[in-house]
Amino acid sequence: MLKPLKKLKLHGFNNLTKTLSFNIYDICYATTETERRKYIEYIDEAYNAERLTQILTDVSNIIGATILNIAHQDYDPQGASVTMLISEEHASAEMMSESHAPGPLPDAVVAHLDKSHLTVHTYPESHPAQGISTFRADIDVSTCGRISPLRALNYLIHSFESDIVTMDYRVRGFTRDVKGRKHFIDHSITSIQDFIANDTKQKYQLIDVNVYQENIFHTKMMLKEFNLDNYLFGVSKKELTRQEEKQISDRLSREMSEIFYGQNMG
Repeated sequence: MLKPLKKLKLHGFNNLTKTLSFNIYDICYATTETERRKYIEYIDEAYNAERLTQILTDVSNIIGATILNIAHQDYDPQGASVTMLISEEHASAEMMSESHAPGPLPDAVVAHLDKSHLTVHTYPESHPAQGISTFRADIDVSTCGRISPLRALNYLIHSFESDIVTMDYRVRGFTRDVKGRKHFIDHSITSIQDFIANDTKQKYQLIDVNVYQENIFHTKMMLKEFNLDNYLFGVSKKELTRQEEKQISDRLSREMSEIFYGQNMG
């Protein structure tokens, strides 16, 4: 949990850089060229630069930052990027809270925050082999000072249709107290999982790889179960034979496992 180590009296600005990086994957089964094209068109519409800008605007509000500038772009034939410059000013006490608890959910695009940034890039892709199409979104939330990118974690997970999520959190650099002593982290943390809502953790298989002495924390998540109808594009489960249903489910499970473990399976 994000608990302060001590009340630090700093010499000047807090120069620690806290970066939360996401890779979010959505997987779909589309067998024909027409279905694959329609899936890419759907993704490009659902996660265009305008929508991504709104997501990053919400992230900025959640972590307590002020937006200074926005750059966004839709790409041809597919994909989009957003960049924002942000400032730590005007953050409320609640948003600056260092409580050890998950951040808000959605109900409640590169961005720069003084010396920090928020970024999002999307990568829709498809391949005729096995009928699998995937959508990947890469997101970085990097902050300097007191505000924490971890507050935006739950909102980002729920803003995308996430079959697989890989997350890296790192605190870089150092800041000095009034006695000149360096501090390489200003809060205690044991795992990114501490900031994920319990209902989310129940739905996913989670693995941690943490390097505490380097202030590097890594968590990846994969859905434990899935409803096949949510993965079919252009066809419904009731139109499939039992053999087709099993074959497609096996292909989807294999694709998810390969992405999750970062290796091709034989």
